[in-house]
Amino acid sequence: MDILVIGGTRFLGRAIVEAALNAGHHVTMFNRGRSNADLFPQVEKLQGDRMNADDLAQFNGRTWDAVVDTCGYVPRAVRLTAEALRDSVKQYVFISTISVYGPPLSETLDETGRVQPMPENVAPDTEEVTGETYGPLKVLCEQTAESIFPGRTLHVRSGLIVGPHDPTDRFTYWPVRIARGGDVLCPPGNSPIQIIDARDQAAWIIRMIEAGKSGVYNVTGPAQPLTFGEVTRTCNVVGGSAANLIEADADFLLEKEVGPWVDLPLWLPESDADMSRIQIGKALADGLTFRPLEDTVRDTLAWFDSERGRDGELKYGIKPDREAEVLAAWRERA
Repeated sequence: MDILVIGGTRFLGRAIVEAALNAGHHVTMFNRGRSNADLFPQVEKLQGDRMNADDLAQFNGRTWDAVVDTCGYVPRAVRLTAEALRDSVKQYVFISTISVYGPPLSETLDETGRVQPMPENVAPDTEEVTGETYGPLKVLCEQTAESIFPGRTLHVRSGLIVGPHDPTDRFTYWPVRIARGGDVLCPPGNSPIQIIDARDQAAWIIRMIEAGKSGVYNVTGPAQPLTFGEVTRTCNVVGGSAANLIEADADFLLEKEVGPWVDLPLWLPESDADMSRIQIGKALADGLTFRPLEDTVRDTLAWFDSERGRDGELKYGIKPDREAEVLAAWRERA
């Protein structure tokens, strides 16, 4: 198959290109050429800006079986790209997010759940991507893609994507911090967490393209409920069991203003935890599979070590001095 990838040089996009090549497909990449330009020298590359009509004219006269849009954040960008490809591509794959869902959330939230409208205090045509507008803008992007490729769009509502080459360090914080050893501040071990290795998601997307699938899918994991304690213990085993994992009470953490998701990455208090219980039965029925958590932890740690060294700076997570301060307060409380 011939597959066009919009983006393709960072994290999930990179994994999608690798998965397509591993499956024997021909890949064309379209991006601005600003990051990791030396990746995939064997792949055809079209350089341009998706917001520029002249750059999109490179698609004229070309055909592909599918396009994977890994970097559509505002509807205008999706519209320009999709319209330029309307007669050139059979299937549009749009990488969306579970952040499209709005309240009320529940443990039974599936693809039929309510999606977020743009907040009333925000201009409906905004292109400013913030924590408040990210989900609603993705909703509009989905609607835009579907309007141009009706019945031919695969909407991939991603959960938290993890693994090697993650630019955010949200998951990476845990394997790296725990491998460094000592006392590690952790959230309650029974807190739910959902993650998916970028390579598993990418492989599933390629299989869905091969099958010509369309529609909306929640794509996160694993298949069975996962707890924070399982993640941190797995990180400790893979990292050489050098850490003393200290699980603090949620009320205590909030009292000490330890920020959920920020200071302790991926952790959500129970009031928001349904976002970590998204139903993925539809994707499982269509062949979504997962590698062992140990493999993701091991590969993430190896990648971080090769890129920054074991003592390299983490972009995310509580700072060492602050962690020590909170741990001291927890010991006193206990």
